[in-house]
Amino acid sequence: MDRIVFLFSGQGAQYSGMGSRLYETSAVARHVFDTLERSFPDLKRLCFSGSEEELRRTENTQPCMYAVESAIAEDLLDRGIAPDALAGFSLGEIAALACSRAVDIDSGFRLVKERARLMQRDGNRIQAAMTAVLKLDGPTVTELADEAGVYPVNFNAPGQIVVSGVSDRIARFEEQVKNRGGRALRLNVSGAFHSPYMKTAAADFRTFLDQVEFSPFRVPLYSDVTGTPYEGDPRNLLAKQIASPVHFETIIRNLIGAGVGTFIEIGPGAVLTGLVKKIDKDVRAYPTDTPENIERIAQEVRHAH
Repeated sequence: MDRIVFLFSGQGAQYSGMGSRLYETSAVARHVFDTLERSFPDLKRLCFSGSEEELRRTENTQPCMYAVESAIAEDLLDRGIAPDALAGFSLGEIAALACSRAVDIDSGFRLVKERARLMQRDGNRIQAAMTAVLKLDGPTVTELADEAGVYPVNFNAPGQIVVSGVSDRIARFEEQVKNRGGRALRLNVSGAFHSPYMKTAAADFRTFLDQVEFSPFRVPLYSDVTGTPYEGDPRNLLAKQIASPVHFETIIRNLIGAGVGTFIEIGPGAVLTGLVKKIDKDVRAYPTDTPENIERIAQEVRHAH
């Protein structure tokens, strides 16, 4: 019997309307949204009908994504679908942290709001961009990034690496990628995340984390920074993650090595589902962005386990 992991989505997967149908169909999801909105007025409007521009602002994106992801996770848990391990892509790691019960959902929301505020603040200091590079290998992307003065920050899957940096440098980098036979796709984000431009945000978030009480993880949570499960006090890795690369491919390969064969993407869209299948086409991977997809998981995964 293979093991199950919940993978929590990252920034860039957001869209207007996310979570709205689940809110209508799930009492558990409604409770999550209604509770979190008490400390973030306009949360439901932003998720269910916010404009692309509103949702692109980091200070909105991260709390909204956290709410959608927490609602989906709690709905699945209520249905008896429980993970053997957890991982989250960038901000998704905070929702995964709450799912591990190292913090409760309200405390996780407090964390993600402060994280978003700090990253938005640092993001406003420069004109920045992030772009996904396809069809080029890691060494080539790293070489081109070094030449352009930008940073490889998300190691997603074979042939897909995200690069972060100042906008005009990113534009020059994208031209070089095209000249070398690769393809570059701009991401729907508003900062040079996971790069040295986020070091001040990471340091300030580490200070903020001292105000938060953490409980032991009930389910192992894999770190974006190390690609391996958290051990001991999570504060340093949670802060470091903001200005460090995300080693998503390493996490997935380590999970497979630990016996995980069922990957459930918690969040809007199916970005992580696609990456998982690119890393290993033989594992099972499910999106959860509609009530129908969640119902399918409830039927297929419960039956298989």
